[in-house]
Amino acid sequence: MKKDIHPNYREVVFLDTQSNFKFITRSTIETKDTIEWEDGKTYPLVKIEISSASHPFYTGSTKAYVATAGRVEKFLKKYNKK
Repeated sequence: MKKDIHPNYREVVFLDTQSNFKFITRSTIETKDTIEWEDGKTYPLVKIEISSASHPFYTGSTKAYVATAGRVEKFLKKYNKK
């Protein structure tokens, strides 16, 4: 393999800013922020707005389903064969 052409693949902490949920994984994303993890090591930090901890699909929130209920009924009323 050629040297110095591959991105730096390392452990990175992702922080969901809505729920304050943190997880560590490997990534090539570049960031200037850092955070100290539970193991005492310092890792690069990437702040994200939504993750499985705050997304309505994973949390079971019914807000998204309420918005679509009227559209489904309208569609069935309009195209329902009698």
